[in-house]
Amino acid sequence: MLRARLTFGLLPLLLLFLLVCLYAFRTTQELGATVEDVLGRNFHSIQMVESLRASLNRMDTALNAIRPGIASDARRIVDEERARFRERLSAELLNLPPPGRAELLMRIDTAFSGFAAAAEEQLRFPGLGALTAEGSAFLAVNGALDALRAREQQEVEGAGRQARARTDESLRLLLGAMGAAVILFFVLAWRLARALLGPIKVLTTSAAALGEGNLEVEVPVTSRDELGRLAKAFNTMAVHLRAYREATLAKVLRTQRTMEATLTSTPDPVFVIARDASHNIRNPAAEQLAQTPAFAQGFPPGLAEPLERVMATGEHYLPTDYGRVVTLRVAREERHYLPRILAIGDKLTEFSGAAMILQDVTKFRLLDDVKTNLVGTVSHELKTPLTSLRMAVHLLLEPNFGPLGPKQRELLEGARDDAERLLRMLDNLLDLARLEGGVSALQRSDELVTVLLESIAAEAEPLLAAAGQRLEIHLEPGTGGRSVAVEVARIRHVFMNLLTNASKYAPPNSTITLFAGEAPLGFVRFAVRDEGPGVPEESIPHVFDRFYRVPGQTKPGTGLGLAIARDIVVAHGGSITCRRREGLGAEFQFLLPSAGVETGANG
Repeated sequence: MLRARLTFGLLPLLLLFLLVCLYAFRTTQELGATVEDVLGRNFHSIQMVESLRASLNRMDTALNAIRPGIASDARRIVDEERARFRERLSAELLNLPPPGRAELLMRIDTAFSGFAAAAEEQLRFPGLGALTAEGSAFLAVNGALDALRAREQQEVEGAGRQARARTDESLRLLLGAMGAAVILFFVLAWRLARALLGPIKVLTTSAAALGEGNLEVEVPVTSRDELGRLAKAFNTMAVHLRAYREATLAKVLRTQRTMEATLTSTPDPVFVIARDASHNIRNPAAEQLAQTPAFAQGFPPGLAEPLERVMATGEHYLPTDYGRVVTLRVAREERHYLPRILAIGDKLTEFSGAAMILQDVTKFRLLDDVKTNLVGTVSHELKTPLTSLRMAVHLLLEPNFGPLGPKQRELLEGARDDAERLLRMLDNLLDLARLEGGVSALQRSDELVTVLLESIAAEAEPLLAAAGQRLEIHLEPGTGGRSVAVEVARIRHVFMNLLTNASKYAPPNSTITLFAGEAPLGFVRFAVRDEGPGVPEESIPHVFDRFYRVPGQTKPGTGLGLAIARDIVVAHGGSITCRRREGLGAEFQFLLPSAGVETGANG
């Protein structure tokens, strides 16, 4: 429909243009035909006059040249030219010329008849009297020819004036038509612009208002064309946006009330910190905690440092071990808090701040301390008599104490093996107690990855060779020259525990791989890979739990080795995982910090 409006709006201009073109074409054609007719006719008449004048002049010349003895040549010329003159004049009279021209032609004919009679007299009786008569007749004919020529010239000039007049008239009409076309064009353009741009301007203004948040705007529908349909669609969109805003606002209000209720009812302190410090929120527990001397200068160092890191990187800070616990004095007693800092925002919504939750783990910390102390005390108290018992069993098995029967030796050897297993278990429990209680700080040193793996391989190769297995070291490019900050003895314990497990479950003639490669910034990734049956998927989440053993497993073990390895890695600020390589065996991966990187872990 909009196309039809444009077409019909421009149609009058197109019709006017066509009429002007047709008029100009017809006028030009008529003017050309008139000029061609006049010029053709008058040119022919002037040519005829000149032809008659030439014949007349040749006759006069021949008559003036009559001498005795040559009259016969003059007669021949006069007879020929007279006949030619008559023929041309008769032919012109037979064409029925217009009255004025016919009168001049008759005048020429009459004058030429007199000239012909005088010429005949001159031919017959050459003399002065005849010559004079011939001259007078010649002048009469020549004057008549001049009159005809003058008439033709006047007619040509009249035709020219007429042509110029017609041309001027046509030009005036064309200029008038062009002026009318220009005026009509501007009128039509104004009307079309008003009809088309007006609704578009209204739509543009309404869209700008909608973009600024005014959802109450509505566009009037003034037509049924495309612009009218666009206006309807705009109004429908505004209605849907209003409905969406109302629904979203209601949802936001519900969420806000829920959050406020949750924050108010949460016993743990919760701080919501905006990136620009414009909207900071505290729940009642956090408000009470902020009044303590520990918050006099802002967040304490144990909270300020990870908060700054989250604000700078936009990554969560979610520690799980008690090594990250912050101790604060509240109401004359020490409280232990495990901070968890969540970055607010994602890739779609701009990062805007962080939420800090201080989990009060005072009771758990005290219980854990009690447990750790109990385990350590019990383990230590058990270790002494157990060591004595193992020594006694070893002595009884010595030949110096006399012969033993087969059954006696079997019982003593079983008691020896049980004592050894119990001692290993007690050692592991003591290690766990020390790691969890932070009794011994890590004595870190910077170790080249290449040197560390080679020393581990030198220690493990005899064990693997005895089981008929091969050990390979695989380094990703650029990894061998890097260093890690570790306590060598404890990390060696991790590697040997993983290698011992791999050797225990891998078949003979298989390959066990020590791997080192790239990891997230600030860490180096290590792995121990075997070609055994692998860890069942259902057991992977539990392999690092204390005393956990894969169901159906018959291999000897205490179930504490992997738990100790995890605690050692975590104490270094890293993490450890296990995955099953389908058809390829098991893989234990762990991250260790690069040299010079602050991890915030114990030590």
